Amino acid sequence: MSAPALRPSPTVNLETAFLGLRLENPFLLSAAPSTDDLDMARQGLDAGWAGVVLKTTSVEGTPVPLAYPMMSAMEWAGRRLVGMGNIDLISEHHIDAVEERVRILTREFPAKLIAASIMGSRKEDWQSLVWRLRDAGVHLIECSFSCPQGSMGERAGAMVAQSASATEKVAGWVKEAAEHTPVLIKITPQVADVVEIARAVKNGGADGITASNSVPALMGVDIDTFAPIPSLGGLGTYSGFTGPAIKPLTLRTVAEIARHVSIPISGNGGICTWSDAVELFAVGAQNIQICSAVMHHGFRIIDDLKSGLARYMERKGFTSVSDIVGKALPHIVDHDELPRRTLRSRIDESACLRCGVCFVACRDGGHQAIAMREDRLPVVDDERCVGCGLCPLTCPAGCIRMEIIP
Repeated sequence: MSAPALRPSPTVNLETAFLGLRLENPFLLSAAPSTDDLDMARQGLDAGWAGVVLKTTSVEGTPVPLAYPMMSAMEWAGRRLVGMGNIDLISEHHIDAVEERVRILTREFPAKLIAASIMGSRKEDWQSLVWRLRDAGVHLIECSFSCPQGSMGERAGAMVAQSASATEKVAGWVKEAAEHTPVLIKITPQVADVVEIARAVKNGGADGITASNSVPALMGVDIDTFAPIPSLGGLGTYSGFTGPAIKPLTLRTVAEIARHVSIPISGNGGICTWSDAVELFAVGAQNIQICSAVMHHGFRIIDDLKSGLARYMERKGFTSVSDIVGKALPHIVDHDELPRRTLRSRIDESACLRCGVCFVACRDGGHQAIAMREDRLPVVDDERCVGCGLCPLTCPAGCIRMEIIP
């Protein structure tokens, strides 16, 4: 089944390739609640997503002690779901159900990418899952090294991807069983050196990396009952933090891998809009997996993602997504390579709201370089201003800019 038609364009082609597989566009549904039901996966593919990664499965008999409610959120300044938290584990559907779904979806959607995510606790389980998915005709296998299922005995309760040696070892097991089927390793940003983990993925023989996953977090505490959020009978635990609030972490993770390790990257974490996707392409991702934005806004956001990306590419003169990949990397440098310039704040008085926000911010968090006139217009003292850039960030009217002083 084909995706809805884009506005005609003779120059833009959203079709892309990844690990030898054709994608009709660069947007995939990541392993999540949205891909844990066969009919929901169908709806997503019908809506125009290029493919799905079925929610992480395991061998039969693996306990999946789900607890409800499992969702929570971070809200800020009246905006809901700036970040989402979940205490979800893996799919309650074991490999027998998932391999059958792979057979159904590959038959019903021959032009789509059908992938499945797996996790195991020993070599036999990892390889058995791979063999069964291969037999079912899966196009790609993603391995969840980013859930706290244990680091193969190295450190109880840790994630596989928090250990370079465990990452390399298990990636080797999986790729040995997968043979020619592409393998992605999904890592966690909660490590001291993500480049070390990426190198371990490559050394283990995996074909690519999904970067990355949710960030372990405590979503909040009820200040009346002191129960963590979400509260289950007064008790709580740490959540996986997702949503737009983690996009900066994802950008940094992908950029670090792309700068130091030559390995294909599928970007995942905090991407909600087509412009978010462009940012992630620019730091090295070759396609985008999305979860939280779909859970908040529905499958139809794919229309905005595709049309927005197509219009952007037309405007910039890009003919394929690959033209964008890595464009930002030459501009990312170490701190000691940054230029040292003289900057000063400049305020457009005609647009100023006279709210005093910039004055307070500079007085108590900057360099006390902004004064307020009697008519409440702010004035910059060039002798005190160092050009830190705080005031334009706080200005609600957007009337402050930074000027380079010769």
